Amino acid sequence: MQFLKAAVAAGLVVVTCTGTSLAQNKPSGLKIGITTFLSGPASVFGVPAKAAAEMIAEDLNKKGGIGGVPVKLSFIDEGAGGEALVSNYRRVVQDEKVDATFASISSGSCTQLVPVAEDLKVMNFMWDCGAASILETKKYRYNFRTQANGTPEMLAVLLYLLKTKPDFKTIAVVNQDYAWGRESWEIFSTALKSMKPDVQVVAELFPKFGAPDYSTEVSRLLALRPDVVLTTSWGGDLDTLVRQAGQRGLLQQSTFVLGIGESSIQRLGKDLPEGLIVGARGDHWFLHPEKKNDAAFKAFNEAFKAKTGAWPIYPVYHMAQAFKALQTAYDKAIKSNGGNWPTREQVVDATAGTEFATGFGRPITLRPEDNQGLEAQLVGVTKSVPGYDFKLLDNIMIFDPKTITNPAGVRSVEWLKTLKPDFVKMDVPTFKAQ
Repeated sequence: MQFLKAAVAAGLVVVTCTGTSLAQNKPSGLKIGITTFLSGPASVFGVPAKAAAEMIAEDLNKKGGIGGVPVKLSFIDEGAGGEALVSNYRRVVQDEKVDATFASISSGSCTQLVPVAEDLKVMNFMWDCGAASILETKKYRYNFRTQANGTPEMLAVLLYLLKTKPDFKTIAVVNQDYAWGRESWEIFSTALKSMKPDVQVVAELFPKFGAPDYSTEVSRLLALRPDVVLTTSWGGDLDTLVRQAGQRGLLQQSTFVLGIGESSIQRLGKDLPEGLIVGARGDHWFLHPEKKNDAAFKAFNEAFKAKTGAWPIYPVYHMAQAFKALQTAYDKAIKSNGGNWPTREQVVDATAGTEFATGFGRPITLRPEDNQGLEAQLVGVTKSVPGYDFKLLDNIMIFDPKTITNPAGVRSVEWLKTLKPDFVKMDVPTFKAQ
C-alpha cells in the first residue's frame, strides 16, 4: 500500500480515464513487449530491470492501468542474441500483437531491432541502449530513446575527470569489443582531444564481449602505468575486470574511471576501492541528492529492495522512464482525440516532443527533431560510508543535458570536435555522499 501511494505521487500511476466514448473503443489490454537480458553476464542488471517492469505494471493495473486499460507484459531474452532475438521480437509484435515495445539494453540489440520496429510500424522505446549513431544516421517515426545516448554520458564523465584530476598526462581504455565499447571510446577520446589535447593515449584495449579473463590487459596496463584507465564496460564484464584489476594492484596504481559503473557498485561490494570515478547513465542513484528525502522516491527504492534484495540501479530507473513516457504519450493522445481511445499513429504523434518526470530524477524531454531523450547525468567518486557494505558516491556532480548533448542534426563526433578547453569551466552543482 505504501508503494502504491508513492507511485501515485511519483506519477507512475494514472487515474482511470472515464467517458462513454473512451469506454466504447478502448481495448481489453495494452500489450508491451520488453527485451532485456535474462541470461548471460548482462543479466545482472537485465533481471532487476524485469523486476522493475513487473512491479510498475502491477501497480499501474491496481489503479486502472494506462487510460483505463490494464498493462500486459511480454519479455524477450536479449541473451539469446542474433537471429533468435530478431525472430522472438517479430513473434511478439506480429503474433502477440503488442501495442509497443521497449528494446533494448545492448546497443547491438538496438542496432538490430530499431529497423525491424520501423518496418513493422510498432512504437519502440529504446529504454537503455546508448549508441548515439542509431538516431544520428536516420530519422525514425516509430523509434524513441527515453534516456540519453552515449555522448552526454561520456562527456559528463570526462568533464568530471577534468574538473577533479586536471593534471593527468596519459590514459588507456579497456572496453568491450562491440558497438557500445567502440563508440563510447570514440566519443570520450574525441572530446578529450578537444579539451585537453596534450594527453597521450598509451593503450586501446578491446577484449571480446563476455571475456572471462583480463590478465593480458591488466598485465599490459601495469607495465604502461597510465595515469588514468577508462572503461565503459558493464554488467558481469565490468565486475570481472574490476576484481581482477584490484587483485593485482592496478586500481591503486591508476585512476580508474568506470564510465557507466553505477550498476556494479553493490555487487562489487568491498572489492571496489575508494577514489574511483563512476558514471550513472543518467542522474540515477538510490541516494540521489535532490530526491533522497522525497517520500515517493524512498518508498519506491525500499519496495524494490524488499522485492529483490538490492537497491535500484540505473536500468531500474530507465525502465521506469520508459513506462512514464508511454503513459504520458497515451494521456496526450487521448486528450487530443477528444477523450477517445487513440490509434497507434495518434500515440506516435503524441510521443514526439514529450516531457515527462518519473519523480526519481530530473525531467526528461524527447527531442522532437530526432526522438532523442535529453537526460541529466550524475557522476561521483566512490567513498566508504559507515552503515553500508559497499561504496557510496561522494562529490556528486549533476550535469544539465542541454549543455552536454550534441544538437539535433549534428553528429556527436563532429560536435565534440568543436569543444574548447574552457568548456570544462561550466558551473555544475556538487553534493556530498549523505
